[in-house]
This record gives sequence, structure tokens and C-alpha cells, in this order.
Amino acid sequence: MQDPLVYLNGELTPLSEAKIPVLDRGFIFGDGVYEVVPMYGRKLFRAKQHLARLFRSLKSIGIPNPHDEEAWAALVKRVADHHPAQDQLVYIQVTRGVAKRGHAFPKEAITPTVFIMTNPLSVPGAEARENGVACVTMEDKRWLRCEIKSVSLLGNVLAAQHAAENDAVEVIQFRDGFLTEASASNVWIVKDGTLLAPPKDNLILEGIRYGLLEELSKASKIPFEAKRITRDEVFGADEVLLTSASKEVLPVTRIDGKLVGNGKPGPVFAKLYAAYQEAKA
Repeated sequence: MQDPLVYLNGELTPLSEAKIPVLDRGFIFGDGVYEVVPMYGRKLFRAKQHLARLFRSLKSIGIPNPHDEEAWAALVKRVADHHPAQDQLVYIQVTRGVAKRGHAFPKEAITPTVFIMTNPLSVPGAEARENGVACVTMEDKRWLRCEIKSVSLLGNVLAAQHAAENDAVEVIQFRDGFLTEASASNVWIVKDGTLLAPPKDNLILEGIRYGLLEELSKASKIPFEAKRITRDEVFGADEVLLTSASKEVLPVTRIDGKLVGNGKPGPVFAKLYAAYQEAKA
């Protein structure tokens, strides 16, 4: 593939030539936030919700938002228009900027670093949807501000590596015996026809699909409840689902080598997956 163009601080440049100073606080401290937005048929999916989360993350760590919603959408379109794929996965990253190394925020005003790139969107294939995927579990050892979509992702990286080493698609994490989320996905369970999810608090990143699945479950007449979910409830669930921008809605049929329910994707997954496809059309 030809070297793709990316956006960096006001300019489009080939990815291989995009450079930031080593004193960028995103590089030194992970002092920044990011957002990932799917695009179907060159149209951003739930762009308003994704940008609202980006704005919340920026505000949470005190980085001035360099653009309004309209300007962000125009920048994304500018990058996406240079890529041939109709369906793309857009990555946006904003760091505090470049300053002399020091843990506290710089006293002088600095300009945030803004980076946007996009790649073809690849979603799970028919085999994963028809047979489900395997997950493993581990204790959630990350920090306590998971609602911020921070670029400081070492905890998530280590969890994802644990999944890879165990031939699993994801790690399902628990904190003090209660379900939080996966390394890069929200986790849902189904019991007796009711869709259950952990509450939206600082222990999970509220995925954009969290709100979407609430809407789709209501439209599909699937009861929904947000509550603290125990490890035993996860292992006793009839269905377990993962959601993310790239996974969409994905059934989990094995956790730590044990079957979920009857070991096959269930009817709630089928309804929500169909509703998701309709929503993005």
C-alpha cells in the first residue's frame, strides 16, 4: 500500500514522514487523549457522540480543545478523502504539546499536538459471528480514571498481550470481584433475556456502543439494566458480548476454556447484531 497521508499539526504528510519532537508530553508522559471513529461508506458513524467523548476527555485532563465539532469533522474528512477504502477506522490523538520535561503542567502556554490517521475498517468475519470467540480473565490493575480515553494504555497493552498469549480475542477484567471491561471493548452479559452491563462510572470507558446498545435493546424490546456484575454472574450468563468500534457486536462463547451458555451465539446477540447493521446502513 502506498504511504498513506496523515494529518499532523495543520499539515497532511506521508505517515512515514510524520514526526513529533521527543519532548512532546504524549511521548514523555502519555499526557494526551485519543478517539477512534468508524466510518461506513465514507460517513462517520455516531460522529457527534465520538467527538463529545473526545471533548470530555480533553476537558478532564485540562487540554484546551483546539477545534470545534465542525472543524474536527472537516479535518477527519480531509484525511479520509485521501484513502481509497469506503469503510475506515479513524484515529484521532491530542497531546498537551511540547515543553521542557516536568511532571506538572507547563506554566507557559503550549500548543496541543493534533494527529489524525485512518485505516481500512476490518470487522469480525462470519466465522467469529457464527461460532463466537474465546476470552480469558484477569484482575483489572489499571488506574481509576478509566472513563478518560487516555493514550496511557500500558495496562490495556499488558491485558491484550495476556489474551494473545492464551489464544484469546480479549481479556475480560474484574476489579474486586466485579466486571469492568475488556482490554479494548465493553463487556455485556445476558441472563434470562435481559441485557446487563456494568454501570457507567470511572471504572470503565463508556464506549460509544454502550449508548447505542441501550438504544438498540430498547428498540428490539430487550430488557436492559446497568448494575455491578459479579464474576459468578459472568460465568453463569446465557450470553456474553463484546462491543467496540472495530468489533461492532461480537459473541463470546468461551471464557477461560469454559463454555458460555450452550457454547453458541444466542438470540440476544442475533437481534442486536442485526439492529446494529441496520443502524449503520
